[in-house]
Amino acid sequence: MAMREILPAASADVTLSVPEGTTVAGRDVPAGDHQVTLVTVLPAAMPAIHRDSGEVLVALQSRTSSGDASRDVVAAALTALTSEPGTSVNSVRPATSETPRLQDVLAEGQELDVTVHEDFGFWLGEDATEEMAAALEQMNESAVPMARVEGAPTAYWCHMSGRSYIRWILGQDEDTALEALARLQAAHEHTLGEGTELIGAFRACGVLVPVLEVPAGSGAEDHAEALAGLQSRYDAALGQDAPLTDAERRARSALVSRQVTLR
Repeated sequence: MAMREILPAASADVTLSVPEGTTVAGRDVPAGDHQVTLVTVLPAAMPAIHRDSGEVLVALQSRTSSGDASRDVVAAALTALTSEPGTSVNSVRPATSETPRLQDVLAEGQELDVTVHEDFGFWLGEDATEEMAAALEQMNESAVPMARVEGAPTAYWCHMSGRSYIRWILGQDEDTALEALARLQAAHEHTLGEGTELIGAFRACGVLVPVLEVPAGSGAEDHAEALAGLQSRYDAALGQDAPLTDAERRARSALVSRQVTLR
């Protein structure tokens, strides 16, 4: 979810196990394990690139959308695997119910290890075109600086328009996360301490992403300890099953009013 909706420049290497008899757009896909690099976005929002070196890059943010993001990614990956090295995959046929889901073709035992990049330089291979280099320069100018914050399973610091924020991605479903966060806010335990503020939250892919504003001069490493404490308080709140109090219901309503849905 972070790579689809939150992070501008990130990548993760995965192994796809393609079963015998798999086809895409009428073409046979080589069976077996294939190394693929998932990336946030590629030049011109293209779905995938098959480099001269054989490396396959697949974008999670692209022009292709069937309404099923998991199948869209696999459709792009399979299309790239059937293309010749050195091919930019500019379009992909819409995924269907016959297209495997990403979770069905990931090799067993994998965990997604996301690398956050300072810019989009990971785009460029030895076969990069002048158009790709120009797109890279343009994208780098607009890239939002981001870095992972230790202390929680998934949280990212970013700096925008002279202000700094932490986007804290909660792994539970929206309603469960919202209720736990409301308990914390009612108890005044919902921030990272003095000088920080919970300003709202994003809703994306069925999960909640609280946004905390932090001092503009601070970096990701400055908030790891405080975030670990907040994560611990949140985990404890998840374990509470008593009905929300009046104060907690008011806190929940306030949080709902400050949510923005990412589509």
